[in-house]
Amino acid sequence: MDETTTLVIATRNPGKTAEIREILKGYPVTIRNLSDFGPIPEATEDGATFEENAYKKASLAARVLSFPALADDSGLVVNALDGAPGVHSARFAGPDADDRQRSRLLLEKLRHATDRSAAFECVISVALPTGQALTYEGRCEGVITTEPQGQSGFGYDPVFYYPPAGKTFARMTPEEKNRVSHRGIALEALKNEFDKVLRWISLQMPVFPKSPCIR
Repeated sequence: MDETTTLVIATRNPGKTAEIREILKGYPVTIRNLSDFGPIPEATEDGATFEENAYKKASLAARVLSFPALADDSGLVVNALDGAPGVHSARFAGPDADDRQRSRLLLEKLRHATDRSAAFECVISVALPTGQALTYEGRCEGVITTEPQGQSGFGYDPVFYYPPAGKTFARMTPEEKNRVSHRGIALEALKNEFDKVLRWISLQMPVFPKSPCIR
């Protein structure tokens, strides 16, 4: 294995790639994403848990590209809705709905709820072409507001109130949110063990035979 490990982020989102590249800066790792390769199949996110969906995305990219791959899956878990929208957070109001429509539907479903407690959850999976994987989790507890507050962020941020900060995610700066968010916590857990992750990759990563040159 080369001194520098290649890690593929199973996304085409440049912002997410840049964030992970910054977090892992200083480690002997080259961060690439799916845009650095040709077309590859998309994972079907039909798992019952965030962990299953994260693993589906990471393991597919690892198998197809023959590199270690990282993927995350996250969503909002609302206690009064028995954990919904959960893994369906992005499709809660239908496949074509936008963030505002999803938040509006959530507030409507909680119109008469006395328990408005909720949590954002995130699972990160680091998978190898052989199917082995490591998992890191992050969770952020909060309360669903009765109306949107703030313009920043995305998704359910305007209706997710974080008590320690005294405001919704949509009223936080990106730096404030990253320090306490579910995804930020999961990424920090990964960073804190990344030396071990690199050793695990070097020990478990299969060595693929090189094809002889054809003259």
